[in-house]
Amino acid sequence: MRRLVLFDFDGTLADTAPDLAAAANRQRHYRGLPPLPYEALRPHASHGARGLLKAALDLDARSGEYEAVRQQFLRDYAEAMLVRTRLFPGIPELLDLLGGQAYGWGIVTNKVESLALPIVRHLGLQERCLVTVGGDTTPHTKPHPEPLLHAARQAGVAPERCIYIGDDERDIVAGQSAGMATVAAAYGYCSLDDPARWGADAIADSPEALWPLIERWTEGGLPPRP
Repeated sequence: MRRLVLFDFDGTLADTAPDLAAAANRQRHYRGLPPLPYEALRPHASHGARGLLKAALDLDARSGEYEAVRQQFLRDYAEAMLVRTRLFPGIPELLDLLGGQAYGWGIVTNKVESLALPIVRHLGLQERCLVTVGGDTTPHTKPHPEPLLHAARQAGVAPERCIYIGDDERDIVAGQSAGMATVAAAYGYCSLDDPARWGADAIADSPEALWPLIERWTEGGLPPRP
């Protein structure tokens, strides 16, 4: 196989924020609090329970009730994580292009497998995806490079022939540490940050911008950073 394109999941391939935000607002409902606007919760979706509980309830791991609330959040999310989750517009066409050009592609996410894999199947990606690495597939999560290196090993592709696309700074750090080219998905859940400061090899403002960048990388225009 010539090249491998690896994607982060939440905020890069799939728009999972509506269902994540609903689970966060459910925790507010239990406490008699009004729901927060979706726009207030969306930027925190890439950070999962940790980010959403901080945004929704100002809870973090230092709180004595944090773990119990996190577990309830995860239960609520698991029960309703396929309601409004969709691929971002333009992603189905991109995946068709990758298949037509004989690229391999895969998913590397910090979402645990028990949550990630059902969504991958629901979105019809399982048969087309070469490898899916969840947050508990290896002993490490991003920004550690091991999940990306594991994906490359599973696919039988050298890291320097891989490109990683993600909407969080930790995605770019992980990709660079793994020796891969990197693209910041600025259309994702990063409105509270500036992707330009992450040091990615390129920035995509929309899913439609990804294919030209992948072509440029293939032609040697986006070399992995040293």
